[in-house]
Amino acid sequence: MKMTFRWYGLNDRVKLDYIKQIPGMTGVVTALYSVPVGEVWPEEEFKALKAEVEKHNLECEVIESVPVSEDIKLGRGDYKRHIENFKENIRMLGRNGVKVICYNFMPVFDWTRSQLDHKLSDGSEALVYYEEDVAKLDPTKLSLPGWDSSYKPEEVKELIKAYQELGEEGLWHNLEVFLKEIIPVAKESGILMAIHPDDPAWPIFGIPRIITTEANIDRFLKLVDEKENGLTLCSGSLGTRKENDMVKLVKKYVAMDRIHFAHIRNIKLVGDHSFEESAHYSKCGSLDMVGMVKAYHDAGYTKYIRPDHGRMIWDEDAKPGYGLYDRALGAMYITSIWETLDYVSKK
Repeated sequence: MKMTFRWYGLNDRVKLDYIKQIPGMTGVVTALYSVPVGEVWPEEEFKALKAEVEKHNLECEVIESVPVSEDIKLGRGDYKRHIENFKENIRMLGRNGVKVICYNFMPVFDWTRSQLDHKLSDGSEALVYYEEDVAKLDPTKLSLPGWDSSYKPEEVKELIKAYQELGEEGLWHNLEVFLKEIIPVAKESGILMAIHPDDPAWPIFGIPRIITTEANIDRFLKLVDEKENGLTLCSGSLGTRKENDMVKLVKKYVAMDRIHFAHIRNIKLVGDHSFEESAHYSKCGSLDMVGMVKAYHDAGYTKYIRPDHGRMIWDEDAKPGYGLYDRALGAMYITSIWETLDYVSKK
């Protein structure tokens, strides 16, 4: 496997110099964050970003994310032009050595939490999702890291209504249209497309979400049954549903060669639709971290892994969920499990 780290570009408080100091780190996962959703990425700007990464002896082979516009998801407005622009981005990234593109098909809202700085019993702060608190939120006034902040409240209200009218089957249809357009281009460009599951893995604010369960993942993979149509298997997203057995899912989809990128993190389930993000260490949460890593290891997984969201620890001031310290601990925890499995397998 290749251990990677999410990096938000030159304005990220977590510097490339720091990331390089994490033992076993091979590369960063990044993107161009200044380009409006649906538009073509300037190639020279991406080349400059990649050169900065490589100057620190790190690879830039995974892009997270190339955003999918709401017009594409809704199948309206500029969706045809946006799909063509998405194809151009695939071609450009392929020309520049990118191997995997992570993206998602979550309507309106990306990952959603009720609080970004919940204090855990050990004094650290974590992202949490409490069902009762989410029910009190006004979705037209929400803003979380990673979301498109350009929408006005009235625009969010209209989008929510549009998705409610579209429904789950309409969303599936538009995803299929999108995949049938982009996967042939990805294949020609040497790119593996890796959809990220919905986070959390259930509908929110009355809006459908579809990359949520094993059955839905199976349906997704069959929409275009090609290796290039694959997964970013995120344990902290799918793991929000008790019925999603993460060790089983890793074993199943890694054997099919459809996991192109792995987000490995832990969460603590505190209700049917409530959870707290926790340290990566298995005993701190509800997921079998060792079992998941072993499933990748036993399958001879050679693609990309990254530690996902981390707690805020040691008074660090950084983007919620994306500080250096706890994610570095997570990377070392995963790498240590892998090294131990290597050692045992050679005995």
